[in-house]
Amino acid sequence: MTDFVWQWNVFFAVVLALLAITLVLLGILTAYFGSGKSRAVGVVLLIVGLVIGLITIFTKSYIGLSSGILESVIVPTFFYVIASVVGLAIGLLVFLGAIMKT
Repeated sequence: MTDFVWQWNVFFAVVLALLAITLVLLGILTAYFGSGKSRAVGVVLLIVGLVIGLITIFTKSYIGLSSGILESVIVPTFFYVIASVVGLAIGLLVFLGAIMKT
């Protein structure tokens, strides 16, 4: 049996990276498809997401990560988010297909 050591620095970096990616993507969608106040909220979300992403990248020494944060945290996090969305979309399509057949 192997001992699992929880790495809080990686957990914190992944949370920040996911938050940044989510805010950027939702900010882009809200700014593009929104109107009026919602468009302004989308722009604010986009800016906040970019700021959080830059903070995550530039404070890697404070978080306790090595210099390879882009390769070790941000890129895998981005691909995990894409894989999650694709899996969710496939599951939703299967669900909708089953519901539509009944």
